[in-house]
Amino acid sequence: MPPLTNRQRLTSALPSPPKPPRSPRPASRKGRLLAASGLVLGIAAVGLLVTNRQSISDWWRLRGYQPPAAVQQLASQTTMTPYARHLFYLNKPEVLSAVDSFRQHCPENEDTIVLGCYHPVENGIYIYNVKDPELQGVSQVTAAHEDLHAIYGRLSGTEKRRVNGLLEDYYQHGLTDQRVKDEIKLYQKDEPTAVLDEMHSTFGTEVAGLPPALETYYKQYFTNRAAIVNYSRQYEQAFSARQGKISQDDQQLAAMKTQIDAQQSALQAQQDQLSAAQSQLKALLAAGQTGEYNARIPAYNAQVNDYNSGVAALKSLINQYNQLVAARNAIASELTTLDKALDTRLTSRSHASH
Repeated sequence: MPPLTNRQRLTSALPSPPKPPRSPRPASRKGRLLAASGLVLGIAAVGLLVTNRQSISDWWRLRGYQPPAAVQQLASQTTMTPYARHLFYLNKPEVLSAVDSFRQHCPENEDTIVLGCYHPVENGIYIYNVKDPELQGVSQVTAAHEDLHAIYGRLSGTEKRRVNGLLEDYYQHGLTDQRVKDEIKLYQKDEPTAVLDEMHSTFGTEVAGLPPALETYYKQYFTNRAAIVNYSRQYEQAFSARQGKISQDDQQLAAMKTQIDAQQSALQAQQDQLSAAQSQLKALLAAGQTGEYNARIPAYNAQVNDYNSGVAALKSLINQYNQLVAARNAIASELTTLDKALDTRLTSRSHASH
């Protein structure tokens, strides 16, 4: 724009007559529309801010966060969808191997075995690192279980009521797995206000073949939920197979013990008969009744042979019994080792140290 130059003011000889005052004009329609649209834009901006407040908060909390390789692996192994993975990472999961360190983050129920915990409002997920190769799968199931707690906490009121209805209906009419039923009963006893939340995590990670509505629901969070259930079955099998074998061995040992007791009683009776026969034979010899003595010897010797065969059979049965006891105890020892691998109870450790 060119600069203004100074100009002289020209004045007429006579002053110009004053102009009549102009009536005020209303603002143009265009001006009103612009003002209104500005208000709408302002309201929309506020609404957008409110709507995206959670996303903004999540972004802020995740800025610069790089999940450790172990955490990324757990997310991949459990087939988390982007949303489920987002909430998992938002909690900045930690996989901890030391019991004391783990229980600092998961301190509740010190006399109960805890393998993971979630602190509400995305304040952290902590997973105990079970190192026993026989228990491969525990960490994966725990990761998915705790992530489902975070997911449940984000459900809207309407969606939560719908999902709760599906969970309750399945629990009342569809659940047949006694182990899972027992697990829910423990939650009902220890965490009565969080039963549906725990059902949400437990059914999603440990139960195969859920009703279609629940299967569809969980597909939002895991692309292959069956993989998680397989992890659960894998480590449960490590326990159930051994427990089943111990139960089978105990039944067999009980039957063998009954057989051993019966054989011992029968042999005792035979021994008593042989002792009586031997006394009679000695009496015949003493009385000089050699013929009668000789006549009885074959029957006596047959009884002795029968008795000795019975003793040999009893010894063999006792050896089998003892071998089975040793094998049974070895499996029980393996089970104890597995139990210890999962034992995060602080009370048991403090007792062991005394």
